[in-house]
Amino acid sequence: MSDGVTSGSLGTGPQAGSRGGQQVVMFRIGTESFALDAGMVREIIDPIPATRVAGARPHIDRIVNVRGNVVPLADIRARFGMPAAADSPDTRFLVLEVAVGGDPVVVALVADKVFAVTEVDPADCEAVPPVGTTWRPEYIRAIVKAGDEFIIVPELEQILN
Repeated sequence: MSDGVTSGSLGTGPQAGSRGGQQVVMFRIGTESFALDAGMVREIIDPIPATRVAGARPHIDRIVNVRGNVVPLADIRARFGMPAAADSPDTRFLVLEVAVGGDPVVVALVADKVFAVTEVDPADCEAVPPVGTTWRPEYIRAIVKAGDEFIIVPELEQILN
């Protein structure tokens, strides 16, 4: 992979489970399933009012007030070629701490549905195939095969830039 991340690397920090797996938060955006290192997730909240920011990039054009802090709100649908969608009763905001340019940044991420924390074996992670996908490979850290489903491990620093 171009960013030096090897196959099998899920996130920014070790959140090892009892069997050597990594704890991840599973969520869905559109029809795609995603996983993030559980250590990145500060909290999961119900949607709160957001304020548009004039001139901001389309995928991160709003801010929210999370416990008295101004936090950018990212909707990464466009980065993955998905159409915009209205909130549903299952919509949640994942409040994350992400390293951007080497500095920790708190950002909220819109998810259509958040599932339970689960354990993923890093050995099940694979690099993005060079052909056959419509996703930009720099936006994906890895793909995990779980049963019959493929789960995207996003490269948030690239997506947010």
